Amino acid sequence: MNLLKANLLIVIVLGLSLTFRISAQTSIPFRLPDTGQNISYTDTPGEDADIMINPMSFTDHGNGTITDNVTRLMWQKTDGGEMTIEKAVEYCKTLSLGGYNDWRLPSSHELFNISQYDTNPALNPEYFPNTGAGYWWTSDYRADDSSRVWVVNSGGGIGPHPKSETISAGGSKRFHVRAVRNINTPKLPKDHFIDNKNGTITDNYTGLVWQQLQSPEVMTWEDALRFAANLSLTGKKDWRLPNIKELQSLNDEKLFRPSFNKNYFTNISSGNFWSSTTLKQPRPDKGWTINVDFGIVSYNAKTTLQNVLCVRGGL
Repeated sequence: MNLLKANLLIVIVLGLSLTFRISAQTSIPFRLPDTGQNISYTDTPGEDADIMINPMSFTDHGNGTITDNVTRLMWQKTDGGEMTIEKAVEYCKTLSLGGYNDWRLPSSHELFNISQYDTNPALNPEYFPNTGAGYWWTSDYRADDSSRVWVVNSGGGIGPHPKSETISAGGSKRFHVRAVRNINTPKLPKDHFIDNKNGTITDNYTGLVWQQLQSPEVMTWEDALRFAANLSLTGKKDWRLPNIKELQSLNDEKLFRPSFNKNYFTNISSGNFWSSTTLKQPRPDKGWTINVDFGIVSYNAKTTLQNVLCVRGGL
């Protein structure tokens, strides 16, 4: 890590420590876990590995259940195997595990947030054993097509797939089920977003503050990191390129073209947006993106030109 990146990291850590001391009692319904990526892929400051907020943390209860200590959700350790979406819903409803009977199919955001971006499959193998699944079901359907269900894939992406693709429905792919339950039910603010009337939007669910308008020009991944690091908006200079979990948190599966809320992000219409997260070895020449036509998370070559939306905060 070069001196510039080291100094940036020190500033971020000190800033987050101060924020935590000031805001420790602030209730944020959905803390976003970090991506788990800690390998540096560039000397340009601001990549995912430079910034760690809410490090991933799990507890194995030894009874087939895992608690995510960041989101406070309890997960089925070993997934329930391949099945249709209809069977997956019923499976979760009737599951008795760890002394609990209130299991359910996770939402797309819940399932996406246990993904870990320094391993493949993109799950921590200590807590979530590899079962050979290619995808895992969520409870969300594509807004304009009830035959497509949002699924998280084993590589760390997410998107709506035809429910007929799984083996049990006559397809050739392995769609598995992993059940989840609430330990605590979050209290949601009345308003998901607040327009701060100064070119920024506050997400009351995650505590993140976003640039309201996307960058006026498309740019490469490296240029996007530099653009974010040099952005000065509302007197703040700690803007950064969001990691892929932060970026995906803006997606609303009830919306499409765009899948971000245009009442707040007023100039967003279509296309891919860069995250600061790199596709792990052996393909670090690609970066993770979200396409806001529907919200599909995938990756693109870092030399391609994509849109940018910056973020700050996180505690």
